[in-house]
Order: sequence, then C-alpha cells, then structure tokens
Amino acid sequence: MYDAGDHIKFTFPMAFTATVLAWSVLEYGDQMSAAKQLDPALDALKWITDFLIAAHPSDNVLYIQVGDPDLDHNCWERPETMTEKRPLTQINKKSPGSDVAAEAAAAMAAASMVFKSSDTTYSDVLLQHAQKLFTFADTYRGLSSETYPKLQDFYNSTGYVDELLWAASWLYHSTGDQTYLSYVTVQNGKTYAEWGRPTWFSWDDKNPGTQVLLSRLNFFGSKQISNAENEGLKSYRDTAEAVICGLIPDSPQATASRTGGGLIWISGWNSLQHATNSAFLALVYSDYMLSTRTAEVQCSGKYYSPTDIRNFAASQANYILGDNPMKLSYLVGYGSNYPQQVHHRGASIPADAKTGCKGFQYLHSPNPNPNVAMGALVGGPFQNDTFVDSRDNAVQTESSTYNSGTLVGLLSGLVTTSSVAQSFT
Repeated sequence: MYDAGDHIKFTFPMAFTATVLAWSVLEYGDQMSAAKQLDPALDALKWITDFLIAAHPSDNVLYIQVGDPDLDHNCWERPETMTEKRPLTQINKKSPGSDVAAEAAAAMAAASMVFKSSDTTYSDVLLQHAQKLFTFADTYRGLSSETYPKLQDFYNSTGYVDELLWAASWLYHSTGDQTYLSYVTVQNGKTYAEWGRPTWFSWDDKNPGTQVLLSRLNFFGSKQISNAENEGLKSYRDTAEAVICGLIPDSPQATASRTGGGLIWISGWNSLQHATNSAFLALVYSDYMLSTRTAEVQCSGKYYSPTDIRNFAASQANYILGDNPMKLSYLVGYGSNYPQQVHHRGASIPADAKTGCKGFQYLHSPNPNPNVAMGALVGGPFQNDTFVDSRDNAVQTESSTYNSGTLVGLLSGLVTTSSVAQSFT
C-alpha cells in the first residue's frame, strides 16, 4: 500500500486509508455486499492492518516509513522488480510521532470492529495494538515531521492533537470504555477540538471526521454518558453541522472554495481529496439524520433536509465520475473517457520491461499506460475545471490510497438511500 505513484510506504497516510475504509465498511457494509464489493474491501483493509501489526513490534515502537524518498524519486521501476535500498524509519520514546501512532491506533480500533464478527481473535489483536499505540502516542508526545524533518516534504502533519481525539473516539466506539469518551469531551474537548471552527477533513486534519463520528453518539444516544460528556458531544455535533452548512451550495454559510463546475476545491495538489472527503462526511451525516428521523439542519436561518445534504454528496460523486466540464471520469477504468497517463510506476511500465532503476522513458512517454490502474482516483482538476492528462503532471494525474478510502464509502452510501447501523458493535 504505497501512498500514491511511488514506492515509499508512509504509515501515516496508509493508516488513514485504513481508518476511513473501515469506517466505510462499518456504515455501508450491507451496500458493499449487495454490490459484491465487501470482500475486496475487507481484503484491502486486512492488507493494511497486517502491515500495521508488523510495524508495531513493541509497545513504544512503530515503523512509520519503508524506503527513502530521495532514493525512490530517483527511480522509475516496477514494484515487482524493485532494486533500490529500503531503509526503515521508526518512532519510539526518544523519537516520538504522536500523529502517526494515534492514526495507526484509530485504524486498528476501527478495523477491530469490522473483523469482530468474522475473526474475533484477529479483532482482539487489533484492539490490543490500538490501545497500546494510543497510550504511546499520548504519553510520548511529538510530531513526526519535527522528529524527522525530511517528512515535511511529503506528509507534513500540522499537529497531533486531532489524531489523539480521532483515535480516542474510535477506541470509545470499539471498547465502550468511558475513559476514552471523557478524554475527547471533558478532558480535552475545549483545548483540542476547535469547536465552532469548521475545517477540511484530510490525512492531516482529522477534526471534521471526529466531529461527525462523535455526532453518532448524540444522534443515537449511548448508555451512561454524563451531563458534561453530553455537553462535549453536543459541541462536536454543532461543529459537524457547521461543516455541513459550509458544503451545501446555497447555504448562507456555503464555502466559496469550489470550481465553476461545482466541485469543492481547496488545493491544487490532489484536489479531489477534499471533495471526496467532504462528500463522504456529508453523506454519513445525512444518513444519521435519516436514521433518527431528524428533519433538518439550520444554517443561519435556512433549513436543509437529509436529502439536500445527500444531493450535495451525490453532486461531488457525479462530478468525479464524469459530470464535469471536461466530461472526464477521474476514476480510472470507469466510463469510456478516463485518464490514460496516471502518474504511477506500476501502471506506466510494461510487465516484461527490464528497467533497473532507470525506467524514466516510461515516465516521459506520450503513450497511454500499458497497465490500467483500475479504480485509481487521480489527483483531479485545476480550479478552472481543466485537467491535463500527462504522466509528468503529477499534481493532477497521481492517484492516492487515501482518496480511495473515502470514495469507497461515498459510492457505497449512494448505492441506495438507507439508514446506517445504529451501533458498530
């Protein structure tokens, strides 16, 4: 599970991919099953969690990277015949990385619920790792990109307290242990959660995901929640609603950060991640409303139904799949017109090519990729809705796993209008 088109294993985005893929299965597993996509999703999830188990050999050690980015970016070769050196990078007590450790904890806690009914032993193992990783992240605090400054050029996490809240939220759902709920509400909510300030959900910022996830407890209720914890949960839900109000196009609070074609657009590099993540959160929230017969949300005096919120989510999915000014599907393999030059080593090099490290003629080739990266979601359009299908244009044509994780949930949730599971366990 390389993060994108190269051959580095970055544990941070890999773990985030697993967390949102697990969340997608927990909310929409029935729809995935109906579409015969549940087993592939579970296989993909277990591939990552197996890696995370191996990468956590002792309580306060986590391997956060396999490979050297400088070496890797000087190579263009097939993953199957890779020859470059693969040094390991770890965090530990003296070299902390709370952001990565907490994200790995979130992934394993969420996945433990996914596998609980099919493999209780594996589920228990995941949960034990999750709890130890959370304790490690919380006790030995530090930012991975400060411990290892080279990471700043790749996954420069801007903080770790959002991951601590995210991990504790998943651990509460997976264990029912009140100490995790107290951690995110009474103890650290006011300090860490940025209540009242909506932001963008991504591999770097988990706050909007935590806000929507904890809204579940406010929507569906939970046993033995104190008044102080309930107040905290209400603040999370209020902030989640502010996120939703920013997404609905005609809301008084609507963000102006979108293209003329209607796509949420925040940054040029990998622009589709924010549209996909935003649409996933909106869909989940609308289904929480449907499941509890919550009629509307209020956005500065205007009211919006679950259908209005769902329509926004569908608009982003439709744009991605071809309803856009380019009439291009950004999901590789879907439809008749999709990117042919995905910036991806494995896709661009013929299976029988003997390149060694220097297969750059395939990077710069004007020809379509010989191997179709089926299901890859490329970076996406510029703010003016244009797209240049060139392998050298990594900003737009590189695919990433962490886009795909939320896309699975978004598309699965749109298969049919339905209520979500009222409990994960």
